[in-house]
Amino acid sequence: MPHRPSKRRRDNGPVASANLDFVRSIREAWERGDYSSAKWADPEVDFMIADGPSPGSWTGLAEMAEGLRDWLSAWEEARSETDEYRDLDEERVLVLARFLGRGKASGLEIGQVQHRGAELFHVRDGKVTRLVIYWDRDRALADLGLKDG
Repeated sequence: MPHRPSKRRRDNGPVASANLDFVRSIREAWERGDYSSAKWADPEVDFMIADGPSPGSWTGLAEMAEGLRDWLSAWEEARSETDEYRDLDEERVLVLARFLGRGKASGLEIGQVQHRGAELFHVRDGKVTRLVIYWDRDRALADLGLKDG
């Protein structure tokens, strides 16, 4: 009987799956409101908040910490919940998330205004080399040429 190649479903391979698991481990801490570790980030990480109340761009661990600290300082009990993980390619993982918390000045719950955002992680050699946070999920999907759902 001749050997026939199997008809296995193609996926993004073990590199992408490892990246997705890596991003999931980062997000698990964030979902508990724990943003204290940056062991996951490359020392020269590019960090960007693409839109929302405090957009900006920072390079390196110290600048990323400053940018994230500034963003988080406006909120009490800031955290996020994951709706979906998507492996986009060998280096990029997209996380569709909801941002939760309460504005310190206004007392307004983020969830009351439905902030469905996204985070785009670029992973290389076991480190995040670029992280883009989108306050507006639709903008993230449009920038990436993707659809929701």
